[in-house]
Amino acid sequence: MDAKAKNHLRILLREKIIRLASKVPSAHPHIGSCMSCIDILIQTLIFEMKPQDKFILSKGHASLALYVVLNYLRKISNRELEKTYFEEGTQFGIHTPGTLPKDIPLATGSLGHGLSFAAGLAKAYKLLKATDSTDAVESGTLQRVYCLMSDGECNEGAVWEAAQFASSHKLDNLIALVDKNRLQAFGKTKDVLGDAASISKWKAFGFNVVNCDGHSLADLGEAFIKIKKFKNNKPNMIICNTVRGKGIKAIED
Repeated sequence: MDAKAKNHLRILLREKIIRLASKVPSAHPHIGSCMSCIDILIQTLIFEMKPQDKFILSKGHASLALYVVLNYLRKISNRELEKTYFEEGTQFGIHTPGTLPKDIPLATGSLGHGLSFAAGLAKAYKLLKATDSTDAVESGTLQRVYCLMSDGECNEGAVWEAAQFASSHKLDNLIALVDKNRLQAFGKTKDVLGDAASISKWKAFGFNVVNCDGHSLADLGEAFIKIKKFKNNKPNMIICNTVRGKGIKAIED
């Protein structure tokens, strides 16, 4: 897919987020968060991940961005999403469910838990490969786990327990990403508990760290190339600098 087609895709999925969210305007406070991470989701799920990989959306309040990407990939049908989104009994609510284990393996919304789950999956994949389990992928194929977090959720202590676990267990098949839009529920992240998603903090916890523009698919692609070149048995972090509400001028930042 060339750059023009990719840009068209970015616009198309943003429009779909707005259209679906407009059905429930009084109940959907997270459009800005969806817009800040949609480009990250496009690059990760559509252009980076392999069939054997797993993705965890730790910032589950941006569920609608994940739904539209999975819809594009034909993992969620148009009928399911268009007709049932936020309806009574739907699988597609404001926060991600745990009812689609293949594509949404963890119900998220309470922030700070996604990285722990992702680290557990990454460790399990390594154990399966080490034991030559029939459940493991073919020899020589690395199963990666991708986990998208918010910068605000990095205030949670569980995040750093998971980071320490990942580093201690040499989970080089874990790629965490932070949607760093510098805003959280109660204000700017720097004014709440400071910058918990800094390069220095993640490096101190033993991660390879790459910084990028979270709204440039080309820059995101380069970040993935850089991160996958590391061969030092460390877990990986891509810090994606973003703008909350990106694409809707009236609500940006």
